[in-house]
Amino acid sequence: MKEKLLHLIKTDTILVVSGLLAAVSCFFVHPDQTYFDYINYRVLAILFSLMLVVGAMRNIGTFDYLTEKLLSRIHSERIITLFLVVLSFFLSMVLTNDVALVTLVPFALLTLKAFGDRRRTVYTLILMTVGANLGSMLTPIGNPQNLYLYTEYNFTFPDFIKLTLPYTAAALVLLIVAVFLLNRTDKTVDTAAATQVSRPSVPKFLIYLALFIVCLLTVAGILHYLIMPGICVAVIIFMDRRAFLKVDYALLLTFVFFFILIGNLGRIEAIKNALSSVVDQNVVLAAILSSQVISNVPAAMLLSAFTTQGSALVVGVNLGGLGTLIASMASLITYKFYAKESQKGEHYILKFTLVSVLFLVPLYLMTLLL
Repeated sequence: MKEKLLHLIKTDTILVVSGLLAAVSCFFVHPDQTYFDYINYRVLAILFSLMLVVGAMRNIGTFDYLTEKLLSRIHSERIITLFLVVLSFFLSMVLTNDVALVTLVPFALLTLKAFGDRRRTVYTLILMTVGANLGSMLTPIGNPQNLYLYTEYNFTFPDFIKLTLPYTAAALVLLIVAVFLLNRTDKTVDTAAATQVSRPSVPKFLIYLALFIVCLLTVAGILHYLIMPGICVAVIIFMDRRAFLKVDYALLLTFVFFFILIGNLGRIEAIKNALSSVVDQNVVLAAILSSQVISNVPAAMLLSAFTTQGSALVVGVNLGGLGTLIASMASLITYKFYAKESQKGEHYILKFTLVSVLFLVPLYLMTLLL
């Protein structure tokens, strides 16, 4: 029992901490009927449905197949690096940053291994991670914090894109420059036979694509959020029950705990007034700094209770995904894959932090100009 508890704390630290904080807050604001109003059920429904559908698509090998086909046609290390980074950037906009990295990082390790250049492999993985975190900033479904803030502050889709587009565009330019700075020389190798992936079932793919569109319609407010999970669950039960294992239930439960914590803090007048006055002085900076310690998803949920500046908070928590390895939980995905391949995990963390901060500084300066 003790070993299981230690494993849970190690693998899902944010879940454990959020649960403990929610429990402590219940002593100050005793549970009542208002607790049910804390929960943003729309966010939970959309998150669950997206993870379920994307999990089903992964199970039939959709992303593995598409990625392998594209990579098999590229033989330059510089171009492969550029392709992987840019692909991570754009895939994260629709698949979320963590799904993009789970899909692409194993292929990156396999493909780059052919060149035998550990240094470039490390920096490629780092830039892929930075790219996924910044690319996901563009859309409401790119990451959990965007989805939460999109609904919490009642953004329209065009307004959200207008807000995040300048930063994602600047990030793309920085990523491309970084790739060429780190790949001043080039190597070529035949990667066409690096791996063989079976073609996914076309009928299943089309069905899952239709479900994904259902999720997008819900995000856009065209379809009611209670209809979407019903459709997705009914179809996935019939098509592939294993997809339910791909859902990150720990993340969903973490959201519930933070909803309770934030709801209770908002009912404690002294805390509400104090945090509101501090956060509103510089929402972007407060979001960036808090993300370095508790990760940007919890930071978004926590700070949203104490500011009405939704636009600044969106920018802050997304840029806050840069910096430390835990600033965005998606960054841990790449690190875990790399750690399995190498014993030099601490070197990766140091390099990741350095590169990530180098991206954070100019993007934060943009917030002072826009």
